[in-house]
Amino acid sequence: MSTTVAQDLASMRQGIDETHRRFEDAFNHGDAAGAARQLYTRDARILPPGSEMVQGRDRIAEYWAAAATSQTGVRRVELSTLELQPLGDGSYEIGRAMLALAGGQRVTPRYVVIWKQEDGAWRRHVDIWNMDS
Repeated sequence: MSTTVAQDLASMRQGIDETHRRFEDAFNHGDAAGAARQLYTRDARILPPGSEMVQGRDRIAEYWAAAATSQTGVRRVELSTLELQPLGDGSYEIGRAMLALAGGQRVTPRYVVIWKQEDGAWRRHVDIWNMDS
């Protein structure tokens, strides 16, 4: 890998890690909708397991707000990148999340994300995840 490519990947990873930390901080402090607005592009799509696709930042924010307020809802999120690769003018990420639920249980879904830069920040453009059995 050339030095330039390695530097670009390091810069991309730093920007994506910063976006993850902002999302985690807002979500874990009770602002799931605000967290989602920071994480996703305006025209993003999420493909939650067992549900219809959700499109657009505002609808995705509503989805995450509902997920955080449901009786068994997500109370805490931690995101970890397992692999990150450039993809055209964006990148794709394979990762794992740790979700602490209202009842005290923890789940660790896997995810694949296509990232895009928007308004000077890395944001999720397509997001799909599933749960371990």
